[in-house]
This record gives sequence, structure tokens and C-alpha cells, in this order.
Amino acid sequence: MAPHRRALPAQGDAGAARDADGPAAPPHDIVVIGGSAGAVAPLRAILAGLPAESPAAYFVALHTASGGSLAARIGRPPGPLPLVPAEDGMAIRPGRVYLAAADRHLLLEPGTIRLGRGPRENISRPAVDALFRSAALAYGPRVVGVLLSGLLHDGAAGLDAIKRCGGLALVQDPDEAEAPDMPRSALAAVPADACAPTDGLGAALARLVALPAGPPGPVPEDLALEVAIAAGRPGADLERAADPSPITCPGCGGVLSQIREGRVLRFRCQVGHAYTAEALADMQGDALEDALRVALRIVKERAELVGRMAGDARRRGNGLVAAMYEERAREYDGHVRTIRQALGTGHDLREAGAGPGGRPG
Repeated sequence: MAPHRRALPAQGDAGAARDADGPAAPPHDIVVIGGSAGAVAPLRAILAGLPAESPAAYFVALHTASGGSLAARIGRPPGPLPLVPAEDGMAIRPGRVYLAAADRHLLLEPGTIRLGRGPRENISRPAVDALFRSAALAYGPRVVGVLLSGLLHDGAAGLDAIKRCGGLALVQDPDEAEAPDMPRSALAAVPADACAPTDGLGAALARLVALPAGPPGPVPEDLALEVAIAAGRPGADLERAADPSPITCPGCGGVLSQIREGRVLRFRCQVGHAYTAEALADMQGDALEDALRVALRIVKERAELVGRMAGDARRRGNGLVAAMYEERAREYDGHVRTIRQALGTGHDLREAGAGPGGRPG
């Protein structure tokens, strides 16, 4: 068996055969499949075409299944291989399709499945990147990573880890994906070995699995660190793999650090929450919109209050005080219009109608 960091135990009966001239090249016997929105249909197409005597073991994590049973989403097995819900400590055997458990990272160790309780990655647990990364760490060039339909940019970092460790990458054609973001971002970041339409994914995967795996290379230190974080093991020293940034984690409010290695711009906090730059920007946009809506409500209420105070001062004959409050109300009106423009509503304050004292409601 060719070594990868250390000698890997045979995966059930899927270890590389030896001949008279020495050890044969190990097979591509670890296939990790990930996706999100729209990934069930292409996943079923892949499973339907798998051979009954497959020498590989298959592992599936879909972000859309984090809140429920992945088996229920897939339905009846579409192909000859059994669908096996993953359990912590379960031995890895060829000819099986292991399904991620809800709210646990599906992680691979040599010969064994682990379910991690580590922090969410891109708001997901199980996370595609965590599965891909652990497979790359444990099995190196024996891995084939398959990325299917999904939103945002999840999976690209994990596919990059597989390529860095000598594995192969198969990506669904984004033009055929229901949600093209994930495959498109992966193709932009990672030199994929194949890109196929939905009905060609099975054949493309069969060709990649049949290729002999290349020689193992050095294991990037950051992979071991991030797999430990996903597993929920304490003591991971993030400073070994990342540099602090002036950006706040949307999950816990801590400082985010930028991961140094890899082709994908990513961030992690000390708690372990992880984000691609695109996922982080999307979350920041949501947070900004929420903050602006809160600010809009507060400023509108402030404008209403000072308008009433101006009206009250007029009724009491105090024109100087009334003018001061009216000027302040006009300032608040301007703030309201500015915030609404930032929110993209384009509504003028007066479209809501006039409130008490001639003030907009």
C-alpha cells in the first residue's frame, strides 16, 4: 500500500493489490459527493449508475439535509448499492454509500467514519468542505471529489484540498445545475479533472475511479488543523494556519482570521466558525439590511415624536421651540429617505400618508 503521511490501512477489501513487481498503484476507492440546493436529482443519477460490485466507498453530504434525514430526501436507493446512515466509529467498506447524519460533520479517518460536533462551516453542519477536507487528509490521491448543484461558494475549498493532496475533482456542469453557484465557483477556483452534465456524471465518475491513483505527497498542515476543528477536538491553534483580520465573525462576534493556504479566500474565528469570502459577504449584507431596517424604524419614530413636540409647542404659542423641533424633524425626514434608498425601497417618506400634526405617518 502506498503511504500517505503514514501507511494507510486497507479499506475493507478495497486496498491495492500487490503483484510480483511490488505494490500496485492504489485505486481511487474513496468518493466524496457534496452539494446543496438542487443536488438530489444529480445525486440520484450518479447512484443509479454505480456498479453492484464497486471497489469504492461513497460518502454524501448535502447542506440542504442538515435539518433532517438525508436518506429521506434521496428516497428509495436508485442503484444497486445500499444507502447507509453514517455512524461514529463505523468501519469503511467498499460498495456502500454512506450518508451524512443530521447536524454532524461527516469526517473520514483511515478505515473509519467519524461524526464531528465542531462549529458550522458556511452556516452548515454537515459541511461539504469538512467532508472533502477530511477525505483528502486521510486518503490523499485515492480520493475523487464530486461537487453538485448548490448556492453560494461552498465546496470549492474542500475540492481544492482534495486536489492539493493529489486527488481528482468532478464538477457538475453549472449550465445544467438547478443552482449553479457551487459548481461555477469550484470551476473558477480549482482545476477540475472533469465537468459533466447530469446524465453524464455517472460515466465521468466511473472513468475517474478506474484511473490509478498517483503517488502520495506531503500533507498540508492546515488540513489537519481544520479537520480537528470540524471534529470538535479542542486545542487547535488557528495561528498556525491563519492571520487575524479586522473582520468580525457573524456567528459569535469574535475576530476572524484569514486562512493562508489554498485557492479559495476563507476565514475562521477562534471558536471555529468558517466562511468563504462570498458567504461572509452575503451574511454581512443580510446583517446590514437588518440593521438598516431597525435604524429606519427608530428614525421614523424619532421624526414622529419631534413632529408632535413641534405641534405641541405651536399650540402653546412657543414659536422658537416649535421651529427648532420642525428643523430637527426635517433632518430626520432626510435620514429616513437616505436609509430607504440604501435598502433599495425608493419610497418617499410622504407616500405613507400624513400623521398627526401634519407629519408623515
